[in-house]
Amino acid sequence: MKNSFYFISFFCIILGCSATKTITNTAIAATDVTTAVSDTVRIANDELEYEVLIINPGFSSWLVSRAYPRNYYSQSYLENKNQNYIIEWNSRALQPLRYDSNLYEMTINYDLTTDYGYEVNYLIYNYMIYFQNTYKQRLAGYVPSR
Repeated sequence: MKNSFYFISFFCIILGCSATKTITNTAIAATDVTTAVSDTVRIANDELEYEVLIINPGFSSWLVSRAYPRNYYSQSYLENKNQNYIIEWNSRALQPLRYDSNLYEMTINYDLTTDYGYEVNYLIYNYMIYFQNTYKQRLAGYVPSR
């Protein structure tokens, strides 16, 4: 009986450690933001027909522990910063001989006339900050953060 208890406890611990937990927030109508323990952040909106996947080890934990909380910045501030960061990102992605093509693998299609909402801009902004801190890159107008 005692051995059965240890076996069941051990099995539950292993199962609990290996299970993938998913947290889903809907900040804006029809926008699906999913963060998984595997450091994959999915941002999608079927009405606007876009999908963003952020797959980067450590981003989810950085977002929780180091990023400023939601609503710290206004949406217009985030949109302006994202615009500058994405213009610089796309410029680097189009120059693979000058910039590391492993860091800037593809361009980002960010339409300045589209209202992506607060949550999408918040996640993109924080990914750009995380990217710059992690990979020692300086995108346009970057000031190191926390």
